[in-house]
Amino acid sequence: MQTEAAQLRQIPRGAADAAERDAAGSDAITELYGDKGAVAQEVIDAKKAELGLDKPFVVQYFSWLGGMLKGDMGTSYVSGKEVFPTFVSKLPATLMLTALSILMTVVISIPLGVLAAVNHDKISDYILRFLSFVGNSLPNFFVALLLMQLLAIKLKLLPVISNGTTLRSAIMPTLTLAIAMSAKYMRQVRATVLEELNKDYVTGAKARGVRNSVILWKSVLKSSMLTIITLLALSIGSLLGGTAIIESIFMWDGVGKLAVDAINMRDYPLIQAYVVWMAIIYVLVNLITDLLYHALDPRIRLGVSKE
Repeated sequence: MQTEAAQLRQIPRGAADAAERDAAGSDAITELYGDKGAVAQEVIDAKKAELGLDKPFVVQYFSWLGGMLKGDMGTSYVSGKEVFPTFVSKLPATLMLTALSILMTVVISIPLGVLAAVNHDKISDYILRFLSFVGNSLPNFFVALLLMQLLAIKLKLLPVISNGTTLRSAIMPTLTLAIAMSAKYMRQVRATVLEELNKDYVTGAKARGVRNSVILWKSVLKSSMLTIITLLALSIGSLLGGTAIIESIFMWDGVGKLAVDAINMRDYPLIQAYVVWMAIIYVLVNLITDLLYHALDPRIRLGVSKE
């Protein structure tokens, strides 16, 4: 019996190269006509010339950049529609999923993180830390499949895949994202609050007879907000960019799923629009975060060292 290596050596080099190109895919035109049987090379060449894909890469890039600076993001190679309205039409779904996920994460992680810090090294602290460890260990796609199996298939409470941007369809993708983020944030909130509880101003407030609840919610939590805001800002930027895996699993029609579909179809104008959107989002999120730092921390406004 021939070994696999020997069998591979018998394949002509040209055929191997062709198979490799077929597996990797070349451009949007190949993907567009790939499932339509034999298409004349003249038709393919004409389509490439129409879209400018016959030009050198550098020429294509500067042509796109010139249009971008004028507000023209180009036309989709696959659908033939303008990129900007196509991309904007997917934003409401992503904004909705981002808002719901962040809200659920805050509602879960902050109270549980504070509870774990207040009950440091007690049974409730150990339980919460264990749950946080488990939540951090589970990949998002695995959590999504578990929720599908439980809530959609067994209990039949929710649709398996999205039926549009409805609140009911958003429950499972929101839960999937919130579980992972809450597990991470709960540990961060616990560590930050615990550090604040051990500072001298807390000891002084207790000595003056200030109630523990007042110290906790009006002083400690306020001082911990800078760390929490930093974490939230990073997550908001990532979520606004679209969580490609989760949106694809649940068929949630947001920018993440749009980007995955565009990559699969080699629809470069849509991919470029997605990259530009990600850059804008992270710049804006960082700017807003810096402004919030300035508003929440008097030391930053006064230029005083945190030491």
